[in-house]
Amino acid sequence: MAAAPAPCGGGGMSLCVASAGVVKTLAIAAFTLAWTHSIEKVEWQEDWTITPQGLELITARVKGSGAGMEPAPEARLVGGWFEWHPHRPPMPNVVLGNSGLAGEWRLCSEGTCRTLSDIVGHPIGPQPTTLSRCDG
Repeated sequence: MAAAPAPCGGGGMSLCVASAGVVKTLAIAAFTLAWTHSIEKVEWQEDWTITPQGLELITARVKGSGAGMEPAPEARLVGGWFEWHPHRPPMPNVVLGNSGLAGEWRLCSEGTCRTLSDIVGHPIGPQPTTLSRCDG
């Protein structure tokens, strides 16, 4: 089941997705960000939680290595993915660029993945997309 856009200002944690003047609110507390590396054509995924302090990266995993996408030294092979747990403080927002060379960023929650264009309701193109914890 896809996360439905929720009105801004709802209770609990939620994720705001902003691109080209459009802001969508997703009533989710955690998500996976997935993409294909533009040069190596290898899948990358990151698991995030939404906290009162911002977005916290919990787990990162990549299907291989190469040009600028080496797994962390502490990565372990789990189910065909190099997986590790970055240790960094929550961030107020995450800004995503789109080269247009490798398909779109996908946001996954509760077993369903959607492209950012699908979430915001228009093609993202080269515009940056900002993910942040929704206030309210």
